Amino acid sequence: MNFSSLLSSQYFAPLFWTQFLGAFNDNLYKNALIILVTINAASYTSLSIELLIPLSGGIFILPFFLFSALAGQLADKFEKSKLIRMIKIGEINIMLLAALGFYFENIWFLLSVLFFMGCQSSLFGPVKYSILPQHLSENGLLKGNAIIEMGTFLAILLGTLVGGILIMDKDFGRIYVSALVISVAVLGWISSRKIPSAPSADEQLIIKFNIVSQTWNILVAAFKSRLILGAIIAISWFWFIGATMLSLLPLPEFTQNILHAKEQVITLLLALFSIGIGIGSIIAGKSVTLSKSIKWIIIGAIGISLIAFDLYWVSDQLALINHNASASELVSWKVMFFQPLTAHVLIDVLLLGAAGGLYIVPLYVILQEHSAIETRSRTIAANNITNALFMVFSAIATMLLLDNGVSLHTLFALIAITNIAVFTFLFWRFSAAVRKIMLN
Repeated sequence: MNFSSLLSSQYFAPLFWTQFLGAFNDNLYKNALIILVTINAASYTSLSIELLIPLSGGIFILPFFLFSALAGQLADKFEKSKLIRMIKIGEINIMLLAALGFYFENIWFLLSVLFFMGCQSSLFGPVKYSILPQHLSENGLLKGNAIIEMGTFLAILLGTLVGGILIMDKDFGRIYVSALVISVAVLGWISSRKIPSAPSADEQLIIKFNIVSQTWNILVAAFKSRLILGAIIAISWFWFIGATMLSLLPLPEFTQNILHAKEQVITLLLALFSIGIGIGSIIAGKSVTLSKSIKWIIIGAIGISLIAFDLYWVSDQLALINHNASASELVSWKVMFFQPLTAHVLIDVLLLGAAGGLYIVPLYVILQEHSAIETRSRTIAANNITNALFMVFSAIATMLLLDNGVSLHTLFALIAITNIAVFTFLFWRFSAAVRKIMLN
């Protein structure tokens, strides 16, 4: 099975487009909301922008801690395609609320909608990944995960761009955004109706609603397997690095002080990183079997450190050159392609994304193929909880280091060194479990 046949198959294409449209909608709404708040903060609330933007991120990610355990139980107990359709109906209703919030320009109502969007995404996560092994072979699973990762990052990029562009229209921006998020949610529901049936993994499962105890139980159960524990930590580390990089690249200290470029370069950097993820994912997905794809995890991990260190070096050179440059002389993003050092940065960002794509795809397949069928969704829920935790750690660590005077480009070097240390530990601790896969 090749990528084109997979994208046109009745077993995968509807799920892909359902996921793509959902990720697009999430990021369209989030970015439109952030820009709306940034422009009108003074009239909306007494809170500062510096507090509102991280607050928005925290509100979206909170449901992954609160409801992933419930989401895993639901996905294991019920038929998955019907569950996805119900989640998508929920998304339509949430987007109707979003339109109401934009109409009244009520920031607290809009932030509440953002929380509900996080709830919907947290419910969709386990079923999205646990349904794939029920419809695809091992080879198809590698390709399917590759396309899902590529599509997710491209949807994030497109949603971010479209949301930002539409909301900037002072007269009709809120109307455009409202109409589009509702329309995309409806399209996602239509796509979900074509997802083939995926039988329950455990019909006898009794749903338990205690958030704390069930979250703990799901994590303990998933971590009993050394292989699954290693895969979850490795995947979560990817999201730690990804969240760190995506928080550093748009900062003025990087775009203006180091690259000496206008703010439009942010879009270019995010585009290159997303395209890189797509390229790396597709390369990893071309592997015939999971055992043959393990090499990409190693190559990707080493690549992340080498490229991050190279990004530190070239950023340090640019920081010295542009130290006394005037802010009025900021260059456009187009000029960056023709200056050796800034072009070097663009290549690094693209390659960093590609290394991440190589690294992440086989890990998701390990998680899917080697988790017990009857608890697969709960295992993926445990992964989602751990991912969210690592991303919170990323935000806290980045904020503390920058606040304590660590330069932004020095953080690139710290990422390179820490990544090697973490991956060396993972390779040492879980190499025996990985060798079993390679010998199969």
